[in-house]
Amino acid sequence: MTHPTGDRARSGKGKFVRTLDNARRDAEAAGLRAQGLTYQKIADQLGYTDRSDARVGVRRAIRDACLGPAKELVDLEVTRLEAMYDEVLDILQADHVMVSHGRIVYDQDGNPLPDHDIKLRAIDRALRARESFRKLLGLDAALKVDAIVTEVTQQDLELQEMLRDARAAMQMEEQNIVDGGADA
Repeated sequence: MTHPTGDRARSGKGKFVRTLDNARRDAEAAGLRAQGLTYQKIADQLGYTDRSDARVGVRRAIRDACLGPAKELVDLEVTRLEAMYDEVLDILQADHVMVSHGRIVYDQDGNPLPDHDIKLRAIDRALRARESFRKLLGLDAALKVDAIVTEVTQQDLELQEMLRDARAAMQMEEQNIVDGGADA
């Protein structure tokens, strides 16, 4: 796929950037494609380099059309999750008393017993809300790890030791030549 400089503008760092004119052209290309035109006819009509570039333009237009509503949906879900999370925090921070058969349960000194079960359930709900945030925003996406594993054998270690010994011997020999040459 080619992108001649006339097709897309470049940023200050030399990278291609999408212009408003190109976004409009891509949207028009998507409209022509919806009318049944081939990618080659779209390329000819709108000035794309070839049919492949016209296809890429249509795909960009489809992506752009989907991104706006998708972002609005994510923002709406985030707002809803934040509201639910705030409600859970209010429940978590409130004092709750234990109730049995419709009556408050008191300790020996006449103080109401705290109901820890309500707080524990609120903590569970808070954790589930946070999990929903992470999933929605893609924070729990799998990480790609690129690792190279090299096996070192005993023979490798022995070879490395022999090379070190040989280098040391060469350095000593060079030093002897330099020292001997200075005496002569």
